[in-house]
Formats: sequence, C-alpha cells, structure tokens
Amino acid sequence: MPNRFKVKTTCRRFYRNALAVLWISLFSASVYADVFVGLVYPKHEITLSAGVGGLLTKQLVGLGERVTMGKPLLQLDERLQAIETERRRVILEDKSELSSTRDKTRILEMMLNDSKAVYAATASISKEELLRLESEYLSSAGRLEQLIAEKRREQLDYEFAKREQIQRSITAPVNGIITRVLLKPGEWAKPGDPLLILVDASTVILKVAVPHGIVNHLKLGSSREVELEIGSLTPRATGRITFISPVADPTSGLVEVEITIGNSAGNIRPGVKGTINILDTEKLR
Repeated sequence: MPNRFKVKTTCRRFYRNALAVLWISLFSASVYADVFVGLVYPKHEITLSAGVGGLLTKQLVGLGERVTMGKPLLQLDERLQAIETERRRVILEDKSELSSTRDKTRILEMMLNDSKAVYAATASISKEELLRLESEYLSSAGRLEQLIAEKRREQLDYEFAKREQIQRSITAPVNGIITRVLLKPGEWAKPGDPLLILVDASTVILKVAVPHGIVNHLKLGSSREVELEIGSLTPRATGRITFISPVADPTSGLVEVEITIGNSAGNIRPGVKGTINILDTEKLR
C-alpha cells in the first residue's frame, strides 16, 4: 500500500507539473505570437569592381574611411590610356585641312558663279572652262563633307579614349564607409573582380518574415517602433513600412516585410537583430 500510494502521488505531481509547463508555454505563445525578429541591413552594401583589367597603382582611401559620392577610391595604371587620349585630342583639334578646304570650296563657288554669269551674258568663257570650274567645285565640296564626317569620327574616338581612361579610376557611386579593401597596390585587377566594399548605413532596413495570416494587419507607409538588440547604442527606433512582399514563401507561408529607419547619426549598426510587434496598434501612426 505505501508503495502504491507513493506512485500515485508521484504521478499526480508529474501531471501537475506538465500541465503547468503547458499552460506557461501557451501563455507565452499568446504573448509573443505577434512579436517578430529580423535583421538590420544597410541601405546600400556595394561591392565595387573594375570594368577593365589592369595593375592597381594607388589606394586613395583607407579602411573605415567615410567617402562621398564621386570620390576616387582606387586607381589602375592609366599611362597608356592617357597617351592615347592625348593623341586623339591632338588629331581632333587639328583642323588645318578642314579650314583650307572650306576656304577653297568658298572661292571655287564664287568663281563658278561669276563664270556662269559671264558665260550667260557674253559667252566669252568656253563651255569647257565652265565645266572644269564646276568639276573642281564639286570635288572640293565633296572633300569638305568628307573632312566634316572625319571630324565627327575623331570626336567619337576621343570620347572613347577618355572613357577608357576614366574606367581606370574606381569612384564611389554613393556616400558611405569603406568596410573592406580586397586588393592592394601592385596587384593585378581582373575585369569584374571585387576590389572593395562600400556600405551606406545612413538609412537601415529591418527585414522580418511575417506569417501570411498576420501580414494583413500591416499597411505601407505606417510607422512602427523597433526594439533593437541589447547593447545597441539606440535601444529603440521608429521606422516606416516601405515594402510588403506581394507573394508568400510557398514552403513556410511567410511574407517579407521591410521597415526603413533613418540612421544619420550612425547609432544603429547593420547586422544586429530588431523586433517589432505586429498588432500593437499604439505604435501605429
């Protein structure tokens, strides 16, 4: 009897504890079912590369340096391209033959018109002389048109040479901070190989995955308070919903939601976790 009583008492305690754990789990699920965690991403994280191959000669920025859009970051060897650009410029600016041919054509046109007038009035000029002048004029006019077309081609060649030289300089496409430098001066850069990484975190984006049945509570443009990971300089921030995916993941049924947060002071570090409460209407504005 005592053993049987002890067994029954132990079973009752076990079931009582199990029910308590189950109740706590259900209560916790009901409390946190509307809270979702995501990761914070920078507005831009750009891996820069060169469109042409060449020897890296200069590194103009350092790791962690803040740069502005258009600032030169890396320089490839451009000596041959600089010579070619100068050669094309000299050819383009040489307009001696074009000027002389234009003047010759103008003079021949005047002589031809005067000769036609004399021939019509007195016929003191032979027909052969008149045809010879007309032939010279047409030949000169044709050469003038040819030289004008050549100057257009030379202009394009010069622009192409300048573009080839510009491609040797890697510049910042946006404002940001250099987070990685992948190539050092003296190394060879291949076309398309990553050279450095530029991050613009002046605006950050919290990306969370929300169940399809709950995402309908969200509206584009509405504000949300975001709680950031413990240890962040800014524990809370207010963002605006800027994207709700029109499709759900077929495997999980989750929908991607993006909340954009201003970060001009740089207190929010990309890569930390952020939390939002979907159904907290007090945080909607």
